[in-house]
Amino acid sequence: MPQRLRAPVVLPCDPAFSVIRDGAVDIGDDGRITFCGPAAAAPGDVPVTELTGILLPGLINAHAHSPMTLLRGMGGDLPLLRWLNEIIWPAEAKLRAEDVRAGMLLGSVEMLRHGVTTSAEMYFFAEQMAEAVLETGARAVLGGPIIDLPGVDWRRMIEAADRWIDTDGLRFGPGDRIELSYAPHSAYMLPLEALRQVTESAAARGALVQIHVAEAANEDSRQRAEFGSVPRLLDEVGMLGGRVLAAHAVHLSDEDIALFAARGTGVAHCPGSNAKLASGIARLTDLRAAAVAVGLGTDGPASNDDLDLWEEVQLSAMLARLSTQDSTALRAKDALLLATRGGADALGRDDLGALEAGRWADLVHVDPDGPAFATGLDEPDEQVISNLVWAAGSRQVRDVWVAGEQVVAGRETVRVDRAKVQSAARDAASRLRA
Repeated sequence: MPQRLRAPVVLPCDPAFSVIRDGAVDIGDDGRITFCGPAAAAPGDVPVTELTGILLPGLINAHAHSPMTLLRGMGGDLPLLRWLNEIIWPAEAKLRAEDVRAGMLLGSVEMLRHGVTTSAEMYFFAEQMAEAVLETGARAVLGGPIIDLPGVDWRRMIEAADRWIDTDGLRFGPGDRIELSYAPHSAYMLPLEALRQVTESAAARGALVQIHVAEAANEDSRQRAEFGSVPRLLDEVGMLGGRVLAAHAVHLSDEDIALFAARGTGVAHCPGSNAKLASGIARLTDLRAAAVAVGLGTDGPASNDDLDLWEEVQLSAMLARLSTQDSTALRAKDALLLATRGGADALGRDDLGALEAGRWADLVHVDPDGPAFATGLDEPDEQVISNLVWAAGSRQVRDVWVAGEQVVAGRETVRVDRAKVQSAARDAASRLRA
């Protein structure tokens, strides 16, 4: 049924970052927003749910490997390449389909409780990931990784992605909750032939390509020596001519940034993971100045080690200010836009990330009952936003809707039992560590 959510503060996350006092968001029976604005201007007579705090779009995790909840804490003090080769890839070799499903269920529950309604995922057994996301009621952009390792056939991986998209379409599920993509791991883990084939398959289907780009300084030295940079390599094989999301993108030159801007390539900025693995600090202010679409990602929960995108909001602003020695380099509202509208732009999705008519009704209600808002919501707009970003974060997320359906109520998931999800993940993790 059509419904109206009314709140003292509504943040549409439009480019100007409007703050609507006593606002309302109307949701049609198809799960899309039909109105967002002052409650006094809301049209018609529909059932109203009165909320106490701040209503904003669901956050978008633009880069994650959420089933790695099962591997959380493993090899936590190693650099990236040793962490991958010595710890993560050997553990992942033991993964079964049911393990990935259990890990994705836990990751999806964790994100929903933090107000993250959409995640862009790259991991094995993508079909089980889709089942888990549909069960929790979240939304995801999924891609099974395409990688060249002993015993792994990248050609079959591409063919499997082709077949799935050709069978089920790019988007499916209630409220188009699942979008399928291609997920080549990286330029340094695939031959040029594979990158070209992914480019062709994705272009033929209008699909997004998710790929790790220039994450660590020493990971792709051979590719950079031959092509000048990884972005130039990807452009040479034609990949940047389509929908591309470059994850991490830490070690970029001015020319690389200009190339991303010219090609419309999106970037998933992962400040927490990049810091923990000492990969570096991405040039966020330069990317934004060049009008590159940038979203925020947590990366995997074994390299972060959580799926709380509010922490990335804070870190993106802190590291931008620290790296430029400018306390105004990224304001609180700019950082929040990265986690909402920016993530949608980076994914090439104009139906997510903002409270606008026609977009999916993915919404988060932040409860003002806590120390962060002890002075109330009647403070100036700038102060309310500052308290939301710097003081409240995920701790105050109370309710969440996806495509107009409530999936978190009173800080707990509605569709699945969190205790059972955690128990299943614990059992799977124990087997992997055995």
